[in-house]
Amino acid sequence: MIELHYWPTPNGYKITLFLEETGLPYTVKPVNISKGEQFEPDFLRIAPNNRMPAIVDTDPAGGGTPVSVFESGAILIYLAEKTGRFLPSGLRERVEVLQWLMWQMGGLGPMLGQNHHFKTYARETIPYAIERYVKETERLYGVLDERLADRDCIAGDYSIADMACYPWIVPHERQGMDLAVFPNLKRWFEAIRARPATARAYAVGADLKTAPTVNDDSRSILFGQGRRMPARR
Repeated sequence: MIELHYWPTPNGYKITLFLEETGLPYTVKPVNISKGEQFEPDFLRIAPNNRMPAIVDTDPAGGGTPVSVFESGAILIYLAEKTGRFLPSGLRERVEVLQWLMWQMGGLGPMLGQNHHFKTYARETIPYAIERYVKETERLYGVLDERLADRDCIAGDYSIADMACYPWIVPHERQGMDLAVFPNLKRWFEAIRARPATARAYAVGADLKTAPTVNDDSRSILFGQGRRMPARR
């Protein structure tokens, strides 16, 4: 059984996409990031970076004590190796998946996250920051569009690279992007959206996200963190 410590954000959806595709049994343990639950001592023991998602595998390969994993990319690799799904074993095919997974972790996610912050959440409008991150979003969309020009999925067959990237494209309108400008990306996006497991993955958090994650009460928790911040109760 996988314990998924989760909140419905792009990084959280990556993991439910994988779990719903494979049918691996899991339970959801909500981590309400707007209330500071990511700073609770029990959560920090498995996710010392005070970010979700994280997992605990209570039935790891070979038995023994449960295995905890934090960082969404590491979780996807762990689950892929556990199930033998969505990460090829061949050297070249595996490298293709892993390099695009790292591209998402190091580029697509962080840059689009800054886009969201300065376009939507920042208290003051900073034109330079907005332009900087919208332009970088456009560049990254272009990289992905070119990659998908001659293939259905990012690294050949559907893989954890696709699962990592897709949730960050879902809010494309909020990012200031028009998918019609990126026809290969649009085709890929619509194909993943049509997968039954994708619908199930996005239904997981539907009953959790009943109020805005960012409001006046949660802003300092989400964006005002220093070296360490105590849990809010």
